Amino acid sequence: MNTNDLAAFIAVVETGSIVAASTRLNLTQPGVTRRVQSLEEMLGVELLDRQSKPLKPTTAGREAYEQGRRVLRTLDDLKSGVAADGVVRGEFRLGVTPYLSEAALSAPLDMLRAQFPALSVHIVSGWSPDHAERVCRNQLDAAAICLPDGVTPPEELVCDDLGTQAVTFVVARDMKVPKSVDLPGLSHLPWVINQDGCGFRRALKRRFDAAHLPFNIAVEALDPELRLSLVARGVGIGLVTPIALKRSPLRSKLKVVKVENFEPAVRAWVVHRPPPGRLAVPIKAFRDALAVELRDAS
Repeated sequence: MNTNDLAAFIAVVETGSIVAASTRLNLTQPGVTRRVQSLEEMLGVELLDRQSKPLKPTTAGREAYEQGRRVLRTLDDLKSGVAADGVVRGEFRLGVTPYLSEAALSAPLDMLRAQFPALSVHIVSGWSPDHAERVCRNQLDAAAICLPDGVTPPEELVCDDLGTQAVTFVVARDMKVPKSVDLPGLSHLPWVINQDGCGFRRALKRRFDAAHLPFNIAVEALDPELRLSLVARGVGIGLVTPIALKRSPLRSKLKVVKVENFEPAVRAWVVHRPPPGRLAVPIKAFRDALAVELRDAS
């Protein structure tokens, strides 16, 4: 098997197009097409559904993708293991959920870049359940995720528990809202919140539904600083992590609101497939740095 053909196929699956794969691999589009066709001829099956947009793997293609990622990762591990200088090289695909991005993309990311300069770190943002699935499918090497307390990541993954993480409710400082409210009082306020897929949003909705209270959304926005700016302007109530609030230039314009008998929290995890191979040391270093960052922010 030609590993270049395999790498071209994997690039097409991960990017969704021949054009994007050619850019990633620095090849011409016909060159990528020829490599994928060569792999299909060698295996005797069609690997891509060429009628889909973006391009998607067939059933056989999905199996070839998962097996192929393992093959290429094993080769990377081999190259790194026999390197005379012992330097960890190659790609490190790291998923980070938005809730942990403020902590993970500060000191932990700087540490990775400083300690492993030959390692190409590729950060992917997304929701926790999606990231866990991507790690299971070898689309990510590791991920920092949050799940509702009591829910654990998939059993086939190595899961490092970083503890429970709290959330803070904030409104504009000049908004006439008491510093402590009950759930019915909270239900009168519109929300400035993440788009659907956020674990905190789901937990909030379930709690309000259980109490037969309205849950009104004013604005859905993915960017946390945009949400805080809207909250600071009095658009509604928002959720923020303690570390994001501490570092935000808008903190002087915000007021923390305590909600009686309601302290939503999630548990943070760093997950990866076993064995981590050449990435064992970078994954552990990232996990330890993130744990320190979260502990200092609490």
